[in-house]
Amino acid sequence: MTTLCNSVIFKMHRSKLANTKTDKESDFEIVKRIVNYKEKNLYAIIYDRYADLIYHRCYSFCDTDAEAKDLTQDIFIKAYLKLHTFTENVSFKSWLYTLAYRFCVNYINRNKAKRIEKLSENIDNINELKIEISDENLYSMRVSGLEKALNLITPEDRMILLLKYRDDVAIKELAENLKIGESAVKMRLKRAKYRLVDMYKSNL
Repeated sequence: MTTLCNSVIFKMHRSKLANTKTDKESDFEIVKRIVNYKEKNLYAIIYDRYADLIYHRCYSFCDTDAEAKDLTQDIFIKAYLKLHTFTENVSFKSWLYTLAYRFCVNYINRNKAKRIEKLSENIDNINELKIEISDENLYSMRVSGLEKALNLITPEDRMILLLKYRDDVAIKELAENLKIGESAVKMRLKRAKYRLVDMYKSNL
């Protein structure tokens, strides 16, 4: 793993790749060259394009800058190792975001000291979800209260809500990336919105 970090991410001479035709290629074309032709140095371009974005996504799941940076590095290492699984059916950006969010969720769930307490109320019964939570309900929430509520719900709920409403990942792409049906994605979103609004109201 250390060898991979040194050779692919941290010791790459980015300046040699700047202002070239390669730098303007699409994500898919670059990934294809990395996977098919073993041009590992091109991963520097992918890293430059998305490192800051992934860092900020990680920061929303942890407490410190150092922790977010460590998660970012781990995610790019994992993404590199899984590049061969990426297909053109979804955008690389949404593929990487989904991988990052799932990595953060697993990280939180593995770390008992940082595990977020789940709601005691069981709302798995669909009868409790008769009231539809519209997107307008989410957009009308105060930012401070919304951020607090997001930090209190489960990381799984936070992941799917942020993917859908902050990163604008379409239902179809969410289904493809999460390996579940579109109806299952919609149900997860519905339940996550219900829990978010409930948490928001209880902390007003």
